Order: sequence, then structure tokens, then C-alpha cells
Amino acid sequence: MSRRIFAIIACLLLLSACSTVPITGRSQLNLIPGSSMLSMSLQQYDQFLKEHKLSTNQEQTQMVKRVGLKIQNAVERYFASNGLSSQLANYKWEFNLVEDKQLNAWCMPGGKVVVYTGILPVTKDETGLAVVMGHEIAHAIAEHGNERMSQGLMAQMGGVALSTALSTQPAATQQLWMAAYGLGSQYGAILPYGRLQESEADHLGLIFMAMAGYSPNEAVGFWQRMAAQKGGNTTPEFLSTHPADATRIQNIQRLIPEAMKYYRP
Repeated sequence: MSRRIFAIIACLLLLSACSTVPITGRSQLNLIPGSSMLSMSLQQYDQFLKEHKLSTNQEQTQMVKRVGLKIQNAVERYFASNGLSSQLANYKWEFNLVEDKQLNAWCMPGGKVVVYTGILPVTKDETGLAVVMGHEIAHAIAEHGNERMSQGLMAQMGGVALSTALSTQPAATQQLWMAAYGLGSQYGAILPYGRLQESEADHLGLIFMAMAGYSPNEAVGFWQRMAAQKGGNTTPEFLSTHPADATRIQNIQRLIPEAMKYYRP
């Protein structure tokens, strides 16, 4: 097969793997079948819960579940109103609070959400928690994990199929999964996409929290508190997968008027 024909076939395959992010309309590369992402998500999620202790604080646990359910309903309403409900057909939502001092939270494909107790002093209240959970759920809704893993397969493994990568390079594939969900770090050509995805999750998260009945104006205060937690030990923006604090807050302030159109207290 000539190089030209090979290049044409490769381009067609890449085009067929493109999808569109809800709300922003951005095109993204998703090489991994949704069923594979869900299967891996369930395995990793179950393993995580076996290795971590769920919080015994019933008040905080119920708050996490309450906020999660409200945002879940908002996401489902948005997708239903835009004829996209089929994209959530395999979601099995679950919201858990785990005992961990890290300032962290995440959402895997299929709606598996974990909040760490360490971030609750920064969220301060239910609305602050909605900022975090809306943002993390937005990552899953926008299929950022699939996009990050697809970029990793292209950059590190020459675009091999996930099944091939799992069988021939299981350790490297595991690292890709960890990086896709913020459990690892990588500096290289695909790094700017991480910042783009973070900003996109801020955008979608503001709208989802607004639809859930939480004021998006409170997002500014939360990210200011997060910035204060880091103090002077900040990573330069060009080496970070997250936008610089000032950049993020400015972007959020710019997006709030749009999000307020969805706000129903």
C-alpha cells in the first residue's frame, strides 16, 4: 500500500473518530469505543472503592449525594431537551465521599463520582461543592477522558487500538488511564489540550450547576479559595494542565452571564 493511500485511510479513520462536545460544539478525537471506556471505568472505580475508605460523616455524605443527584438531573434535562438522551443511556450514576486529605474530586465515564473529604473545607457549603461536582461531571459528559487517552494512544503508541495496547503494553495503558483522570502528569505536545479541557469543564460545569439551582456566581469565590490554598507554590501555566488561577477566574467571570440564563433558584 502506498504512503499516499495509507495517509488517506488514516485521515478517514481519524475523521470517523471525531465527535462534538455538548454546549461548546468543539470537535474532538475519540478513538476508544464508549463501551470500552465504561468497562474500564467500572473496573477502576470498583478497585478504587476497595482501596479507599468511604466517609462515615452522614451529613457530608448526604450533601455529596444530594448535590450529585441535582446535577445529574440537570445534565439529563439538558441532553433530553437537545435530543441527546441516547448518549447517557449507559450511565449508572453514583456519588461517594471518601476519607482523603487531598483537595480532589473526579468523575469517570458512566457517572461514577468521587469527592475527597479534603476539599470540603474549601467548598465551604453546598454551592461550593456544586462548583466542584459540576466541573468534574462536565469532564465525563464532554468525554475528556476518552480524548486524553486517544491523544496518548496517538502520541505514545502510534495510534494502536486500545485492545492491542491493553494486551501488549498493559502498564503503559494503565498510566494513560491514570493521566486521563488527573492521577498522573505528563509534559509534552498534548499538554495544551489539558488546559483546554479544564476551561471547557468550567464552561459546562457552570451551566449544569445553574440548571441544578446553584448560583454560578459562587464559582469565583471557590476558585479564589483554591488559589489561596496553593499560596506561592504555583506551577507556571505553560507547564500546567490547569489554567493559571487568574486566567481561570477571568474566564469564569466572562462565562457567568451565559450560565445565569439557565439559573432557576
